Amino acid sequence: MPFVQIIDCRTERPDDLNRLMDTWVEQTVGRRTATHTLIGRDRDNADHYLEIVEFPSYEEAMRNSALPETERIFNEITALCGQPPTFTNLDVIRDEQLNKMNARVFFDQIVSEGRLDLIPQLFAPGYTGHDPADEGSSGGGGETVGLDALRAQVEGYRRGFDCRFTVENQIAEGDEVATRWRWAGIHHGEFRGVAATGRECTMTGMAVFRFEDGKVSEAWWNWDNMTLYRQLGLIPDETSR
Repeated sequence: MPFVQIIDCRTERPDDLNRLMDTWVEQTVGRRTATHTLIGRDRDNADHYLEIVEFPSYEEAMRNSALPETERIFNEITALCGQPPTFTNLDVIRDEQLNKMNARVFFDQIVSEGRLDLIPQLFAPGYTGHDPADEGSSGGGGETVGLDALRAQVEGYRRGFDCRFTVENQIAEGDEVATRWRWAGIHHGEFRGVAATGRECTMTGMAVFRFEDGKVSEAWWNWDNMTLYRQLGLIPDETSR
Protein backbone atom coordinates (compact mmCIF):
# COMPACT_ATOMS: atom_id res chain seq x y z
CA MET A 1 0.00 0.00 0.00
CA PRO A 2 1.46 3.45 -0.93
CA PHE A 3 2.47 5.60 2.01
CA VAL A 4 2.75 9.39 2.37
CA GLN A 5 4.49 11.32 5.11
CA ILE A 6 3.68 15.00 5.75
CA ILE A 7 6.37 16.93 7.62
CA ASP A 8 5.13 20.17 9.18
CA CYS A 9 7.72 22.79 10.12
CA ARG A 10 8.14 26.53 10.63
CA THR A 11 11.17 28.50 9.54
CA GLU A 12 12.17 31.93 8.34
CA ARG A 13 14.97 30.43 6.25
CA PRO A 14 13.27 28.64 3.33
CA ASP A 15 16.35 28.85 1.10
CA ASP A 16 18.31 26.86 3.67
CA LEU A 17 15.45 24.34 3.85
CA ASN A 18 15.66 23.85 0.07
CA ARG A 19 19.43 23.52 0.31
CA LEU A 20 19.08 20.74 2.87
CA MET A 21 16.65 18.88 0.63
CA ASP A 22 19.02 19.22 -2.34
CA THR A 23 21.83 17.81 -0.21
CA TRP A 24 19.72 14.83 0.90
CA VAL A 25 18.65 14.06 -2.68
CA GLU A 26 22.26 14.19 -3.88
CA GLN A 27 23.65 12.06 -1.04
CA THR A 28 21.02 9.30 -1.20
CA VAL A 29 21.15 8.53 -4.93
CA GLY A 30 20.59 4.80 -5.46
CA ARG A 31 19.60 4.15 -1.83
CA ARG A 32 16.60 6.32 -0.99
CA THR A 33 13.16 4.72 -1.25
CA ALA A 34 11.14 7.93 -1.58
CA THR A 35 9.53 8.25 -5.01
CA HIS A 36 8.28 11.86 -4.86
CA THR A 37 8.86 14.83 -2.60
CA LEU A 38 7.58 18.39 -2.63
CA ILE A 39 7.66 21.39 -0.31
CA GLY A 40 4.69 23.71 -0.02
CA ARG A 41 4.47 27.13 1.65
CA ASP A 42 1.36 28.25 3.52
CA ARG A 43 -0.04 31.26 1.62
CA ASP A 44 -1.54 32.61 4.84
CA ASN A 45 1.56 32.09 7.00
CA ALA A 46 4.89 32.73 5.28
CA ASP A 47 7.03 30.82 7.78
CA HIS A 48 4.85 27.68 7.69
CA TYR A 49 6.07 24.88 5.37
CA LEU A 50 4.87 21.37 4.58
CA GLU A 51 7.05 18.74 3.02
CA ILE A 52 5.14 15.85 1.42
CA VAL A 53 7.10 12.67 0.72
CA GLU A 54 5.71 9.61 -1.09
CA PHE A 55 6.87 6.00 -0.72
CA PRO A 56 5.77 2.67 -2.25
CA SER A 57 4.91 1.39 1.26
CA TYR A 58 5.31 2.07 4.98
CA GLU A 59 8.13 -0.48 5.12
CA GLU A 60 10.03 1.37 2.39
CA ALA A 61 9.53 4.62 4.30
CA MET A 62 11.10 3.04 7.39
CA ARG A 63 14.07 1.91 5.30
CA ASN A 64 14.44 5.47 4.09
CA SER A 65 14.32 6.81 7.65
CA ALA A 66 17.13 4.44 8.63
CA LEU A 67 19.56 6.00 6.16
CA PRO A 68 22.26 7.96 8.03
CA GLU A 69 21.79 10.88 5.62
CA THR A 70 18.09 11.06 6.50
CA GLU A 71 18.82 11.28 10.21
CA ARG A 72 21.52 13.91 9.66
CA ILE A 73 19.29 16.08 7.46
CA PHE A 74 16.41 15.73 9.95
CA ASN A 75 18.67 17.05 12.75
CA GLU A 76 19.67 20.00 10.57
CA ILE A 77 16.03 20.75 9.73
CA THR A 78 15.17 20.68 13.44
CA ALA A 79 17.94 23.20 14.11
CA LEU A 80 16.76 25.33 11.20
CA CYS A 81 13.17 25.38 12.44
CA GLY A 82 14.00 25.95 16.09
CA GLN A 83 11.75 23.07 17.14
CA PRO A 84 11.17 19.52 15.94
CA PRO A 85 8.84 19.21 12.94
CA THR A 86 5.61 17.28 13.37
CA PHE A 87 4.77 14.23 11.26
CA THR A 88 1.52 12.94 9.79
CA ASN A 89 1.73 9.39 8.42
CA LEU A 90 -0.84 8.40 5.80
CA ASP A 91 -1.68 5.06 4.21
CA VAL A 92 -2.97 5.94 0.72
CA ILE A 93 -6.38 4.35 0.22
CA ARG A 94 -7.26 6.19 -3.01
CA ASP A 95 -5.03 7.82 -5.59
CA GLU A 96 -6.74 9.22 -8.67
CA GLN A 97 -4.56 10.85 -11.32
CA LEU A 98 -7.28 12.78 -13.08
CA ASN A 99 -5.32 13.83 -16.17
CA LYS A 100 -4.49 10.17 -16.85
CA MET A 101 -8.15 9.25 -16.50
CA ASN A 102 -9.12 12.07 -18.87
CA ALA A 103 -6.53 10.98 -21.44
CA ARG A 104 -8.08 7.50 -21.51
CA VAL A 105 -11.41 9.01 -22.54
CA PHE A 106 -9.97 9.76 -25.97
CA PHE A 107 -8.76 6.21 -26.56
CA ASP A 108 -11.52 4.25 -24.80
CA GLN A 109 -14.57 6.30 -25.73
CA ILE A 110 -14.03 8.98 -28.37
CA VAL A 111 -12.21 6.81 -30.91
CA SER A 112 -13.03 3.24 -29.87
CA GLU A 113 -16.73 3.89 -29.20
CA GLY A 114 -17.31 6.87 -31.49
CA ARG A 115 -18.30 9.26 -28.69
CA LEU A 116 -17.44 12.36 -30.70
CA ASP A 117 -19.78 14.38 -28.48
CA LEU A 118 -17.11 14.14 -25.78
CA ILE A 119 -14.49 16.04 -27.79
CA PRO A 120 -15.48 19.52 -26.48
CA GLN A 121 -15.43 18.17 -22.93
CA LEU A 122 -11.91 16.80 -23.23
CA PHE A 123 -10.14 19.13 -25.69
CA ALA A 124 -9.61 22.90 -25.48
CA PRO A 125 -11.00 25.03 -28.35
CA GLY A 126 -7.48 25.97 -29.43
CA TYR A 127 -6.23 22.39 -29.45
CA THR A 128 -3.17 21.66 -31.61
CA GLY A 129 -2.07 18.13 -32.46
CA HIS A 130 1.43 17.43 -33.82
CA ASP A 131 1.73 14.29 -35.95
CA PRO A 132 4.46 14.30 -38.64
CA ALA A 133 3.22 10.92 -39.92
CA ASP A 134 -0.31 12.18 -40.56
CA GLU A 135 0.00 14.05 -43.85
CA GLY A 136 -3.78 14.14 -44.14
CA SER A 137 -4.29 16.41 -41.13
CA SER A 138 -6.42 19.37 -42.08
CA GLY A 139 -4.02 21.80 -40.41
CA GLY A 140 -1.27 20.85 -42.88
CA GLY A 141 2.34 20.03 -42.10
CA GLY A 142 1.38 17.24 -39.71
CA GLU A 143 -0.70 19.53 -37.49
CA THR A 144 -4.37 19.30 -36.52
CA VAL A 145 -5.67 22.63 -35.26
CA GLY A 146 -9.05 23.14 -33.57
CA LEU A 147 -11.89 20.85 -32.57
CA ASP A 148 -13.47 20.66 -36.01
CA ALA A 149 -10.21 19.40 -37.49
CA LEU A 150 -9.81 16.88 -34.69
CA ARG A 151 -13.37 15.65 -35.14
CA ALA A 152 -12.83 15.27 -38.90
CA GLN A 153 -9.63 13.34 -38.25
CA VAL A 154 -11.33 10.90 -35.88
CA GLU A 155 -14.28 10.50 -38.26
CA GLY A 156 -11.85 9.68 -41.08
CA TYR A 157 -10.27 6.86 -39.13
CA ARG A 158 -13.63 5.50 -38.00
CA ARG A 159 -14.97 5.53 -41.57
CA GLY A 160 -11.98 3.49 -42.63
CA PHE A 161 -11.69 1.13 -39.68
CA ASP A 162 -13.51 -0.59 -36.86
CA CYS A 163 -11.18 1.17 -34.40
CA ARG A 164 -10.17 -0.48 -31.13
CA PHE A 165 -7.57 1.12 -28.87
CA THR A 166 -5.93 -0.67 -25.95
CA VAL A 167 -4.08 1.53 -23.45
CA GLU A 168 -0.99 -0.40 -22.35
CA ASN A 169 0.68 2.13 -20.05
CA GLN A 170 0.44 5.74 -18.90
CA ILE A 171 2.92 8.06 -17.21
CA ALA A 172 1.96 11.49 -15.85
CA GLU A 173 4.28 14.33 -14.92
CA GLY A 174 3.18 17.90 -14.29
CA ASP A 175 0.52 18.85 -16.84
CA GLU A 176 1.49 16.15 -19.34
CA VAL A 177 0.36 12.52 -19.75
CA ALA A 178 2.20 10.02 -21.94
CA THR A 179 0.12 7.07 -23.15
CA ARG A 180 1.53 3.94 -24.81
CA TRP A 181 -1.19 2.27 -26.86
CA ARG A 182 -2.00 -0.58 -29.22
CA TRP A 183 -4.56 -0.24 -32.01
CA ALA A 184 -6.45 -2.74 -34.15
CA GLY A 185 -9.21 -2.36 -36.70
CA ILE A 186 -10.95 -4.04 -39.63
CA HIS A 187 -10.41 -2.01 -42.81
CA HIS A 188 -14.07 -1.70 -43.75
CA GLY A 189 -14.07 1.63 -45.60
CA GLU A 190 -11.97 3.93 -47.79
CA PHE A 191 -8.82 5.24 -46.12
CA ARG A 192 -6.09 7.33 -47.76
CA GLY A 193 -7.44 6.41 -51.17
CA VAL A 194 -7.50 2.67 -50.46
CA ALA A 195 -10.88 0.96 -50.78
CA ALA A 196 -12.01 -1.42 -48.05
CA THR A 197 -9.94 -4.61 -47.97
CA GLY A 198 -11.53 -6.35 -44.99
CA ARG A 199 -8.07 -6.85 -43.53
CA GLU A 200 -7.34 -6.82 -39.80
CA CYS A 201 -4.82 -4.00 -39.32
CA THR A 202 -2.74 -3.34 -36.22
CA MET A 203 -0.20 -0.80 -35.04
CA THR A 204 1.36 0.61 -31.88
CA GLY A 205 2.22 4.12 -30.80
CA MET A 206 2.53 6.75 -28.12
CA ALA A 207 0.84 10.09 -27.47
CA VAL A 208 1.69 12.91 -25.07
CA PHE A 209 -1.22 15.14 -24.04
CA ARG A 210 -0.60 18.52 -22.40
CA PHE A 211 -3.47 19.70 -20.21
CA GLU A 212 -4.58 23.23 -19.39
CA ASP A 213 -7.48 23.77 -16.99
CA GLY A 214 -8.44 20.10 -17.22
CA LYS A 215 -8.55 19.95 -21.04
CA VAL A 216 -6.04 18.79 -23.64
CA SER A 217 -4.55 21.86 -25.31
CA GLU A 218 -1.72 20.19 -27.22
CA ALA A 219 -0.71 16.67 -28.23
CA TRP A 220 2.30 14.96 -29.79
CA TRP A 221 1.79 11.66 -31.64
CA ASN A 222 4.30 8.98 -32.62
CA TRP A 223 2.92 5.80 -34.18
CA ASP A 224 3.99 2.90 -36.38
CA ASN A 225 2.44 4.25 -39.57
CA MET A 226 4.75 2.20 -41.83
CA THR A 227 3.27 -1.03 -40.49
CA LEU A 228 -0.26 0.23 -41.15
CA TYR A 229 0.62 1.42 -44.65
CA ARG A 230 2.19 -1.96 -45.50
CA GLN A 231 -0.93 -3.75 -44.32
CA LEU A 232 -3.01 -1.54 -46.61
CA GLY A 233 -0.64 -1.99 -49.55
CA LEU A 234 0.32 1.70 -49.66
CA ILE A 235 3.99 0.75 -49.51
CA PRO A 236 5.71 -2.55 -50.43
CA ASP A 237 5.95 -5.26 -47.80
CA GLU A 238 9.67 -6.02 -47.76
CA THR A 239 9.11 -9.31 -45.91
CA SER A 240 7.26 -10.73 -48.90
CA ARG A 241 10.17 -10.26 -51.31
